[in-house]
Amino acid sequence: MTMIQSALLQVLDLGGPVVLVLLATSVLATALVLYKIWQYQIARVGRHRQLSLAVEAWDRGDVTQAMANLQQTKSYLAPVLHMALTQAPSRKLSDRTEAEAEVRFSRLEQGLGTLDLIAQLAPLLGLFGTVLGMIEAFKKLEAAGSSVDPSMLAGGIWVALFTTAAGLAVAMPTSMVLSWLTARMQRERVFANRALSTVFAPTATAATKVEELRAAYGS
Repeated sequence: MTMIQSALLQVLDLGGPVVLVLLATSVLATALVLYKIWQYQIARVGRHRQLSLAVEAWDRGDVTQAMANLQQTKSYLAPVLHMALTQAPSRKLSDRTEAEAEVRFSRLEQGLGTLDLIAQLAPLLGLFGTVLGMIEAFKKLEAAGSSVDPSMLAGGIWVALFTTAAGLAVAMPTSMVLSWLTARMQRERVFANRALSTVFAPTATAATKVEELRAAYGS
């Protein structure tokens, strides 16, 4: 604890309280990113090979193969697709499956708003720290009067600009990771929309086997 306190005091002396706030936000952003990567891994985000095969089999009218492929995946979208495949197509069912998919998307998107907030506020916090540092530097310059030491002013400006650099150092990687996570969720929506559209607009061969499917796998 003593070492941690000493390090925090050094950071406080170097950049002031704004740098401590930026340090805390960087820890929060890192924790959120690691959690989202773990969550996406558990949910099988982007790993839809079996789901794709299930949809393709359904579109060919191969109900048995479609259900076999569906049972081989642990994707978070598997329950949604199972609901769509095992019940008679209807407008009500289409709306329900889309709503269920959105519920799952919203769970996976939790925390992205916080990352977006950090990416936007970190540069502003850094700039705020720089402004405060410049004010402090010029106050010392005024207090020095005619006996001005240029090194004192240069040192104050250097410390002030340090907070801007810290803010950018937090914001840039956070923004990059946020863009990557957001793009993954956009691809998930595209995949889900395509899969559900295929299920609810099957070929004639698949449509004739709806009753067979419901009898074998329906709830």
